[in-house]
Amino acid sequence: TQYTAADASRANLTLNARTMSAAVYCVDWSADGFSNLSALSDEDACFKKYTDERLAAAMTSFDVHAGAGDTQFLLTSAYLVFFMQAGFAMLCAGSVRSKNTKNILIKNVLDACVGAVAWFLFGYGFAFGTTDGTKPNSFIGSGNFAMKSIESAGDVAFFLFQWAFSAAAATIVSGSVAERTRFEAYLGYSFFLTAFVYPCVVHWGWSAEGWLGPWRTNGALLLDTGMLDFAGSGIVHMVGGCAGLMGAWIVGPRTGRFAPDGRVNPMPGHSAPLVVLGTFILWVGWYGFNPGSQLGFVAASSP
Repeated sequence: TQYTAADASRANLTLNARTMSAAVYCVDWSADGFSNLSALSDEDACFKKYTDERLAAAMTSFDVHAGAGDTQFLLTSAYLVFFMQAGFAMLCAGSVRSKNTKNILIKNVLDACVGAVAWFLFGYGFAFGTTDGTKPNSFIGSGNFAMKSIESAGDVAFFLFQWAFSAAAATIVSGSVAERTRFEAYLGYSFFLTAFVYPCVVHWGWSAEGWLGPWRTNGALLLDTGMLDFAGSGIVHMVGGCAGLMGAWIVGPRTGRFAPDGRVNPMPGHSAPLVVLGTFILWVGWYGFNPGSQLGFVAASSP
């Protein structure tokens, strides 16, 4: 059977190159359907041409949808991680005495607000920033401050996801120094940790230039392997834990915590329901914290 241009209708054309005669016509498929026809004498070549074009179109469509799926997955994970701030707030509020509830809650809010400004201005640039023509720095990032050159949807989703991580690291400290830290001092700590301390550690372990990570491209890996920290057990929680330990050591115990003879005076939290509620919120948040660290859900190129 020989097909002509008039026969090439989108509705009923069945292309089966194996049954065509030597004088077959091969459809050149475009975005608009059948755009032009070219005669091919080799039916195998015709079949290959058709399948290659269909496969290329399918792969292009897959890449587009996979990128959108990965972006949505990362954004959803970022929302869950940020929701952990509510869990930290409830856990801390229930663990302190009722007179200090407002104080601990406002400090948790500050971690998110001040941390967002610090991460936007300096944190992301120190953690993942690069500058064209600049020698890679193994200690600290050097570009993309204030979201410069962060333009694609995937890059914005990655920025938000990493900001939620930085806020989590900062909030860990609030419970360590609860009921005994001045407001302005905590404000300065929150900005400094999110703008400089935490981003430096992130750069060491999670950037392609850091001296500690397994993805380093500008030098030898530490012990030939580097340190693989998939979801921040070292980078996020170690930084928050060490900062909390140092904060508790500097400010000392709460007033009245110890009697003159050294006995420990009990200071129970005022609300067990808030503690349990905060625990479950943190539990839910971890379903964004750990799976989201894959940074992708669909694309074959995701790490």
